[in-house]
Amino acid sequence: MTQDDLLARAKAWLAEDPDRETREELAKLIETGETDELAARFAGTLQFGTAGLRGELGAGPMRMNRSVVIRAAAGLAAYLKAKGRTDGLVVIGYDARYKSADFARDTAAVMIGAGLRAALLPRPLPTPVLAYAIRHLGAVAGVEVTASHNPPRDNGYKVYLGDGSQIVPPADAEIAAEIDAVRSLNDVPRPSEGWETLGDEVLDAYLARTDAVLTPGTPRTARTVYTAMHGVGKDVLTAAFARAGFPPPALVAEQAEPDPAFPTVAFPNPEEPGAMDLAFEAARAVAPDIVIANDPDADRCAVAVPDPTVEGGWRMLRGDEVGSLLAAHLVHKGARGVFAESIVSSSLLGRIAEAAGVGYEETLTGFKWIARVDGLRYGYEEALGYCVDPEGVRDKDGITAALLVAELASELKEQDRTLTDLLDDLAVAHGLHATDQLSVRVEDLSIIANAMSALRERPPVRLAGLTVTTAEDLTKGTESLPPTDGLRYYLEGDYKARVIVRPSGTEPKLKCYLEVVVPVADASELAAARAKGAEVLSAIKQDLSEAAGL
Repeated sequence: MTQDDLLARAKAWLAEDPDRETREELAKLIETGETDELAARFAGTLQFGTAGLRGELGAGPMRMNRSVVIRAAAGLAAYLKAKGRTDGLVVIGYDARYKSADFARDTAAVMIGAGLRAALLPRPLPTPVLAYAIRHLGAVAGVEVTASHNPPRDNGYKVYLGDGSQIVPPADAEIAAEIDAVRSLNDVPRPSEGWETLGDEVLDAYLARTDAVLTPGTPRTARTVYTAMHGVGKDVLTAAFARAGFPPPALVAEQAEPDPAFPTVAFPNPEEPGAMDLAFEAARAVAPDIVIANDPDADRCAVAVPDPTVEGGWRMLRGDEVGSLLAAHLVHKGARGVFAESIVSSSLLGRIAEAAGVGYEETLTGFKWIARVDGLRYGYEEALGYCVDPEGVRDKDGITAALLVAELASELKEQDRTLTDLLDDLAVAHGLHATDQLSVRVEDLSIIANAMSALRERPPVRLAGLTVTTAEDLTKGTESLPPTDGLRYYLEGDYKARVIVRPSGTEPKLKCYLEVVVPVADASELAAARAKGAEVLSAIKQDLSEAAGL
């Protein structure tokens, strides 16, 4: 696009922008001739990814702002009407990030203007409350305004349909086409009233439903330190724990209340280095049985356990470890149905399911796929997401997952055992499933594209001295999986080593998921098995990094 075309597009956008802040921002960019910045903001439009729209706040079609949200809402409304949902209810939730409440109100206004009905949740609440509300209220769709665990400058727009699951193809492309068909914001009616703001009835119904994940009469003695990571989880989680009869969690005070600036963390994601430091500091002061963290919209759940072998005395469990612990706990409780996970998660779940005689299925990454598995009883993926009550919430839910972890920790505590002891039992029964991740955050997205191209053009022949026996390009799909942008390698030998490489759908990251399985005859071999697993994973990580040109 020429400079004249760029300025014309920017001025046309400015003329329609309903938000004073982004109008002033864009006007300044135009006035000062910031053509590189304008080109970046007008290079295209935000696209639906793993979790709908997500991006940095700011003016222009490549940023998250009220204009983009109004267009997205208009596209969703047109899609629903084209599907015959002409007077259906759309329920809208939002977190406590910058602009979330504005984006939620804009969405409600657009739905009313399109002849649909709209209901806003009463205040910033966890994403799983919105996912629950869709089916509870009989809505035809739901929208959650959230950027989950992204940096403070980001926001997002997650779309669900009436089954309570996130959108998948072809709905995403059909909605995107309707968004593209919006010529001008002046064509989108936005009344100033007409939607309903819900009371606490839906939240109360959700909290009543959380009881369903626990077994009546089980011990409720585990003591917990909890951090909401500056998000919206505190009030709902503490209410759920109180209903269930667990001791009140000791709160990490500095991170307990919603704060869109996320002042104590570089990234508000429990997986990121340093994010759990304050929680561990609190744990050293009060000596709980476990530490639990939610991400800012409380759909993820992180767990940490005492570990005297590590600095500071506390260790974050990997998502795969929590996933296998919850699976083992559900099996012990007599759960039936299908256990499902994404392809990037540990193969240990399949071993547990097979031994228990329950169904097992792998899906593409994201709960939009996991939640759609027929007969689903439990689903998880390694990025701290767990669906433990699919009849209530067809999405990951950091509140009910925390309850189930606390119940398991309480049962083990009554036996003078810990979550770590159960992990050891699983390793002896099924082999030590050691996992790791090579995750590269970039400013320039071409680095990710170049790495994927390098691996496709020159696939690695050996990793960690092990021959690559199978190399799959997942863009072609498989017998059981639809196409996706990813690569999967299987390595020779007894370790059943597996590598999956994919661009993140929610962040500017290239993610490589590594797993090796080390046979274990008895508990005496666990330390050696862990050392061997770490050694092989480290070597794979180094060789893969070189092959990808990172």
